[in-house]
Amino acid sequence: MTFRKVDGFAAFVCAPGLLLGTLMFVASLTPSLLPRTPLMEGIVSGLSFFAGYGIGVVAGRIWAYLELPIPGLNVAGRIRALVAVFCAATALAFLQLAAEWQNSIRGLMKLEPVEGGQTLYVALVALAVFAALLAIARLFRLTIHAISQRLKRVIPRRLAYMLGLAISVTLFWSVASGLLLRAGLRMADSSYQQLDALVEDSVQRPSDPNKTGSEASLISWENLGRAGRRFVSSGPSVKDLKTFLDEDAADPIRVYVGLNSAETPEERAKLALEELKRVNAFARSVLILVTPTGTGWVDPAAINTVEYLHRGDIASVAVQYSYLASWLALLTEPGYGAETARALFNEVYGYWTTLPRDRRPKLYLHGLSLGALNSDLSADLFDVIGDPFHGALWSGPPFASETWRAATKGRQPDSPAWLPRFRDGSVIRFTNQYGSQSLLNPSWGPVRIVFLQYASDPITFFEPQILYRRPDWLHHRRGPDVSPRLQWFPIITFLQLIIDMPASTQAPVGYGHVYAAEDYVDAWLAVTAPAGWSSEDIDRLKSHVKRGR
Repeated sequence: MTFRKVDGFAAFVCAPGLLLGTLMFVASLTPSLLPRTPLMEGIVSGLSFFAGYGIGVVAGRIWAYLELPIPGLNVAGRIRALVAVFCAATALAFLQLAAEWQNSIRGLMKLEPVEGGQTLYVALVALAVFAALLAIARLFRLTIHAISQRLKRVIPRRLAYMLGLAISVTLFWSVASGLLLRAGLRMADSSYQQLDALVEDSVQRPSDPNKTGSEASLISWENLGRAGRRFVSSGPSVKDLKTFLDEDAADPIRVYVGLNSAETPEERAKLALEELKRVNAFARSVLILVTPTGTGWVDPAAINTVEYLHRGDIASVAVQYSYLASWLALLTEPGYGAETARALFNEVYGYWTTLPRDRRPKLYLHGLSLGALNSDLSADLFDVIGDPFHGALWSGPPFASETWRAATKGRQPDSPAWLPRFRDGSVIRFTNQYGSQSLLNPSWGPVRIVFLQYASDPITFFEPQILYRRPDWLHHRRGPDVSPRLQWFPIITFLQLIIDMPASTQAPVGYGHVYAAEDYVDAWLAVTAPAGWSSEDIDRLKSHVKRGR
């Protein structure tokens, strides 16, 4: 093969781009944390193919810029043709294995296996995604060329190109983040806002004056929002509790303040405190400050179970801070909602500390998903160390949660990242759907914190560094609900988990980001230590809440 310098190196650079793109396409078909639909698979594969192709193109540009030898045009053309045929054959061969790889997850999650009949659909979606991204990349290149050509008239050629590149990056980033992203978020916010305002006929306004949203309430039924109306009107009634427990029970108190109930987080928090006082919530034995998810939703599986465990002698309060889905808020603004969570904690905790210690409820925190992150941010340990709250149950903690990250990083070396053991377990413990022996250890300190997490939850186990670094949860043994065929690949695993996150709430109950009521039972037992529960009673409660979901 003879080598010579060739103008228009783009004629050859597609060969390494195709090779690397195909390699990443094949790797993207391997399983991630959750089962993927053909559409999701096509999107991931298209993104992966484009990423590989782009890396190959950039490598070729650098090779040409360094003026290293390259094949002649005739040889390059034959190489391109052979590479294209090889890549197409390889992609088709590995597409046949995609169903088998997906079934390695589906089997763990007790889902029906899928057949391999979606190969063409996956390939077409991947090609469409690749073509769209390639068009954007070509437009980016043309923009650089147009700007640099004008700049070359007044400054040196290579400096003009560098400035053209910088200006183009700034321009495209501004359009993507400043216009498209903001417009998308506004559209999403508007859609979720309309959904939140929907008053469902199946959800009736309470007639009991002790219920939030009733005629006597400080908060109007309409301003509770859709999630708030569902929260205050659901849950076990006194009759339900008495029937199951076969003994007397109290009517659980639920207070909720919707986003439209007041102008500012501070005003909504004050309103929540006044409503708690109105319904005499501080006379209960347990008070839980709930931070909802981004949409304002409170997981009924979490609250229903703890109301059973405490025989209804319990109050819970939540304040809405957003309409957006948690995964969307998490990727765009992880601390979104922390201000509201802090305002609620400061109001309630400030009043709670004025009450006699022997005549006030035990105070706990709870949150799921983005709610867990913001609940964690609601209290500063140094502000409460003299009179601390009693504990917290945080389920599905997002990867950005500070306490979760610190405890996971500081775990005992022989414990896995997906179920850590932190120090002596006197303050923080972890559990999952298979339970944890550490929960049974009686040596708790004055504050009890439990993280309920599933190893298959991408909201918890995604991290930006997974782009270039193998995550700790893939070292040594894996979580029991993680496919043994899951492998880490740079860039690809990052893209897989990005796509997994929006789908995590559609996983089967007990996997992904869908937390089962029966798994909350053990977690709440460890955190709140209710009296009078035998192992037989606990098993009966688990069966009861499992049937009711």
